[in-house]
Amino acid sequence: MYKKIIPCLDLNNALSMAKYYNDAGADEIAFFDSKATKEGREADIATIKEICKNVDIPLIACGGVRRLEDIKKMLYAGASKVCMKSAAINTPELVTEAADRFGSERIIVTIDFNECDNPVEYAIKLKELGAGELLLLHNNQFPDYIDIVKQIRQKVALPIIVSSYATEGDLVADMLKETNAESISLYNLSQMDIMEMKQICKANNLPMNTFESSVSFDEFKLNDNGLIPCIVQHYKTGEVLMMAYMNKESFEMTIKTGRMTYWSRSRQELWIKGETSGHFQFVKSLDLDCDKDTLLAKVSQVGVACHTGSPSCFFTNLVKKEYDDTNPLKVFEEEYDIIVDRKANPKEGSYTNYLFDKGIDKILKKVGEEATEIVIAAKNPDSDEIKYEISDFLYHLMVLMVERGVSWTDITKELADRR
Repeated sequence: MYKKIIPCLDLNNALSMAKYYNDAGADEIAFFDSKATKEGREADIATIKEICKNVDIPLIACGGVRRLEDIKKMLYAGASKVCMKSAAINTPELVTEAADRFGSERIIVTIDFNECDNPVEYAIKLKELGAGELLLLHNNQFPDYIDIVKQIRQKVALPIIVSSYATEGDLVADMLKETNAESISLYNLSQMDIMEMKQICKANNLPMNTFESSVSFDEFKLNDNGLIPCIVQHYKTGEVLMMAYMNKESFEMTIKTGRMTYWSRSRQELWIKGETSGHFQFVKSLDLDCDKDTLLAKVSQVGVACHTGSPSCFFTNLVKKEYDDTNPLKVFEEEYDIIVDRKANPKEGSYTNYLFDKGIDKILKKVGEEATEIVIAAKNPDSDEIKYEISDFLYHLMVLMVERGVSWTDITKELADRR
């Protein structure tokens, strides 16, 4: 089982930090809205939703938990786990209710060593209440932290997250080795190179989730210059972005850092994509073709891929035959975007704006009517009729989605999580 590194997000820059760590090797990220509890307000659900829309890795949400409904909102917003601290102290039964309702594996409880007289006994109690994971919080000056963590590990068979303000890989490795914790949460809000930390941890014989090539570079079939071409594709859209070359050194650096690194034939040197422009390419996957002479990289592209400013290097069309390239998902997204634009920029005579003006009750009435029409059409042997009714229903459903702030990304992600 891999050890996890979980950086915390800066509340003032949470979304951009989340996007960075999503690409830069973090195993999970933590959004600790500490001000929510202090200010007596609800958690920042809108930010949680926005983060979850833009990342692939799990999000831990914490702050503003007082009742079961708060936990539900965080989880429904996309958080994988919810972490509570004062709520567990003030209302211990909430831990049990949350574990029973959502599963203990989604409930983390914080033990703040600076606020708890007997962390070991409290950890035992939290396990009995149903907590699925413990976050052991401290400041760097707390005495005997390591020894107390070890005692908790001996008496409580739960996954443990230790905390640290470390920014150096050596310190992260030391903490994970000494405590044998499953995860470490990093509270330093500076932008850290997680992949570099993982390599240091790996050198200290800690199991880390890093890239490992299943085929040695020595088995690749190279051209006369000792290079292999690499086709680069966006990992979500499938768009072909560029083509470049790799030698053994650049390939191994790509594997080690998680950032696409090539060999520049013109400059005769290593070339980290984005090192000067900031338009980095973060590795999502690397594949080798059947002849072992071409690589396919799927990447998360920051900015644009082409030095001309174009998103892709392949923008000069040479020949083209007309063909139907309709992508079903793209049709949904484009139609959804049109509805969003109608709401933001009303157009006179627009039926969509008529629905928005009439409000949620009118929209719900139309959704219900169109659903009924589908049922009636399904009894008719004419397949064209049901096609028309489903199209009407989906349009009105998208109006409802826009009205309530639900996107197709939300829906597809929820369906993917259920698989």
